[in-house]
Amino acid sequence: MIPLGMYFLMIRPQQRRAREMQTMQSELTPGAEVMTGSGMYGTVTELDEEDGTVVLEISSEVHVRFARAAIAKVLNAAPAADADPTAGTPATSSTAEPDRAELDDDVESDTRANEIINRRKD
Repeated sequence: MIPLGMYFLMIRPQQRRAREMQTMQSELTPGAEVMTGSGMYGTVTELDEEDGTVVLEISSEVHVRFARAAIAKVLNAAPAADADPTAGTPATSSTAEPDRAELDDDVESDTRANEIINRRKD
């Protein structure tokens, strides 16, 4: 009787959580905002199926490679309507000055990172 109770109270919920975590990690797509197990926030920019790794952009022009299993939570999934690989990156007009476009991209990326951090604090 006790082993049966332990199964339903401990083992079965743990298996269910492990399945949910594995499903969430396998469904990652570029553009998704995620949090790692160590508490680092970023946006998925690349997925490497062979190595089982993801590349996260944690700040403007700062990319870090993590094991896929290190992703603990998906905060915002990538937009499903955009199928192009540049999803999640801001569009710049071709008439803008290159230096100004880079500056706007940096400010927008930093603003997005600050929004993620502030959202987590709340």
